[in-house]
Amino acid sequence: MLWSDFPKWGHWLADWAARYHTGLRDRPVRAQVQPGETLAALPATPPEAPQPIAQVIEDFERIVMPGITHWQHPRFFAYFPSNASPAAILADQIATVMAPQCMLWQTSPAATEMETRMMEWLRHAVGLPETFAGVIQDSASSATLAAVLTMRERALNWQGNAAGLSGQPRLRIYCSPEAHSSIDRAIWVAGIGQENLVRVPLAPGPMRAMCPNALAAAIEADLAAGHRPAGLIACTGATGMGACDDVAALCAIAQRFGLYTHVDAAWAGSAMICPEFRSLWAGVEMADSVVFNPHKWLGTQFDLSAHFIRSPADLTRTLAIQPEYLKTHGADGVINYSEWSVPLGRRFRALKLWFLLRAYGLEGLRQMIRNHVAWAQSLAQRLQAVPDIELVTQPILSLFTFRFCPAGANPEAATLDLITQINNDGRIYLTQTRVDDRFVIRFQAGQFDCTQADINTAYDVITEIADKIRKG
Repeated sequence: MLWSDFPKWGHWLADWAARYHTGLRDRPVRAQVQPGETLAALPATPPEAPQPIAQVIEDFERIVMPGITHWQHPRFFAYFPSNASPAAILADQIATVMAPQCMLWQTSPAATEMETRMMEWLRHAVGLPETFAGVIQDSASSATLAAVLTMRERALNWQGNAAGLSGQPRLRIYCSPEAHSSIDRAIWVAGIGQENLVRVPLAPGPMRAMCPNALAAAIEADLAAGHRPAGLIACTGATGMGACDDVAALCAIAQRFGLYTHVDAAWAGSAMICPEFRSLWAGVEMADSVVFNPHKWLGTQFDLSAHFIRSPADLTRTLAIQPEYLKTHGADGVINYSEWSVPLGRRFRALKLWFLLRAYGLEGLRQMIRNHVAWAQSLAQRLQAVPDIELVTQPILSLFTFRFCPAGANPEAATLDLITQINNDGRIYLTQTRVDDRFVIRFQAGQFDCTQADINTAYDVITEIADKIRKG
């Protein structure tokens, strides 16, 4: 393919993108293929000669599209959203055309300085104080890993990278049983070890929050045993059912013991552009770092994770490395964001955030989130009134859980049957979790183009299929 061919296919892509997004309601949400079906349709060896792009596109439609689960579908109610607004898509296409590698200020000054300003805009939007500086990471998993590595280095007086962990006291990291699995992986990668991730019991209450008294007791027990408490990871809107820790209480305990505190608000953090929801992370200004994903609920496509840090010097002391070929000479005071991240390479992610915030404005994005929350709460109330549907957890923002308990049936088997039939039906897509060892169905609203009618469709599908199962 030559640049002279590109305008034709670029126009095709723009038309295809608009048709795809506006026609998503006519497609099943979840891919309906069988395991191995796509693989079998792909040749075992690459072509030796060039093939026409028209043929490649035809094969794309025939082979790839049937095996795609449509994350941009307005009735995608599974996991959390991974949104892609038109403005952000346009920005990402521009960045892809230029394809800059933005690892250093000098490799694209505009990308670095836009990232600085966009993170200031986001910090303002969610109400964080100016004591935080921000960096764009690829995902919350990377931000959490960076936080855990910083916890490790601070606890070891900055000797972990140099001397390793051999012969050091056991480092201990504390989190809730509701915390995301990315925390476990960060503990592995950091060399701290799964046995040193302490799952602190929950306090009573609908938020399923970590118990502050239990946290203090766990830290004191570890100190008495000769271990070295290093850090705490608090949740705001955990993945399972939206659990929210008492951030203020946990940060106060962490400060008393000299622990680094990281707040994982990967999903719920975007909702903090609405001031009325900020009570869910009250006390966040006391944390050492915070992460949330604009690529989940705000409207930028994957990947764009907002990582805010109280002490960038601690982060760069943990991660920065400067061989001669990465030094920027003659430009004092510039930021090289590759020193704030585990990967060296960086894409121009800030551009899509700039386009998004300008194209929709904070008030437009607030209204979208408020709609999703109100619609999910309304759906939960409607389902609560349906015979044999048990609401297990009330909505936290736009996320709630329920199960199916028809008379004489095992609730776990019946709930599994219900979600299996719903997803095979294709009109909506839901996922599952466990709450106190009860198998439950998760529902969350968050897709950028979702409407009240899509929520009504969810109610119709759930109740219709539940009624079909009841009748056998």
